[in-house]
Amino acid sequence: MTITAPIPVAPAAERIRYGALIVLMMMGFLLVTAEFLPNGLLTEMAAGLGITPGQAGQTVTVTALVGLIVAPTVGLVFPRVDRRSLLIWMALAAAVSNLIVAIAPNLVIILLARFLLGAAISTFWAMSITVAVRIAGPERLGRAVMFTSAGVSLATVAGVPLGVMLAEIMDWRAVFALAGIVTGLLAIALRTLLPAVPAAQVSSIRILIDTFRRPGVGLGLVGHMFVILGHFLAYTYIRLALERMPDIDAGTIVLLLALFGVGGLIGNIVIGLVVDHSFAFFAVLAPVVIAVAVGGAILLAGSVLAIGVVVFVWGFFFASWLIVVNTWVGHRMPDRLEAGGSLVVVGFQGAIMIAAGLGGLLVDNVGIELVYVLGAAALLVGAALFGASNRVGR
Repeated sequence: MTITAPIPVAPAAERIRYGALIVLMMMGFLLVTAEFLPNGLLTEMAAGLGITPGQAGQTVTVTALVGLIVAPTVGLVFPRVDRRSLLIWMALAAAVSNLIVAIAPNLVIILLARFLLGAAISTFWAMSITVAVRIAGPERLGRAVMFTSAGVSLATVAGVPLGVMLAEIMDWRAVFALAGIVTGLLAIALRTLLPAVPAAQVSSIRILIDTFRRPGVGLGLVGHMFVILGHFLAYTYIRLALERMPDIDAGTIVLLLALFGVGGLIGNIVIGLVVDHSFAFFAVLAPVVIAVAVGGAILLAGSVLAIGVVVFVWGFFFASWLIVVNTWVGHRMPDRLEAGGSLVVVGFQGAIMIAAGLGGLLVDNVGIELVYVLGAAALLVGAALFGASNRVGR
């Protein structure tokens, strides 16, 4: 493991190392695919382990919980470790996690294995800004982050459906084993293609708190959390919203969900190319448009074509949100990239947990319509807070 001295700000790169960005994109793709594989394999996993689908679903919940804990603490535990080495170790941890799931005899061992995956996911996102700056330079951060976010969108479009298709051919355990093997090979690519990435600054709780208290930063991070909360209040239960449409069938639902992912992939590319000079604009526009799309998913349920447009636009702007908020971190706190990245991940994971819990309670007791109204309202609050944060002097 390489130990390096901290540096205050990553230097600008003379040229973008696209090979390094592609391997980062693949890491994001494999981690997110592994995180949500149980979503598509719940029935098979439940039958194979002798548990209920709801219990199998906890394999996803535990990754978010671990991520919430790891994101703000990974820099404290490894304050001076070269970030390339850290990402390599996290790729290996994710590989081990998938391989253990593939052979685990019961749910308890699987949940313990998924702790490793949750740690790997949060470490990757917390360190991705620092690594992106080292690869592309601070002036091209948005374009670099576009690659890491594209991995997530690609996983949304193809990763989980591919896992489901492979499970039909082989077995759900073989799918996890294959994911483990490929992620292990990725560690070799990371070691080969990534440059050395010294720790940006020795992390501490004091630095995290000080970063949050900087003018406009706390306001922006709270706005970020509201945006994620609003999105996941609605998207977690999008299947229920789509099933309100008359005469809808499973094939149409799959097509509509694929449109969401395709929109996200295109949004990554389009907004990623211009975000370096317009992140403040998109930080307000994106959540407002998503709020409109969330409302449209309820109000336009009578038309498949209209809902197709709604989910495409929704995916287009939400997939770009990680680019927007990470670019904001890079411009707003260039000397605190890891602290800012960690706080972004904390807001992300915390909002997901709140959305899943609150949304499930409301769906069971009130109905999907109120959940979507609250989701749209949270998105508008997030847009207002983020807009206000960018008006606060640095």
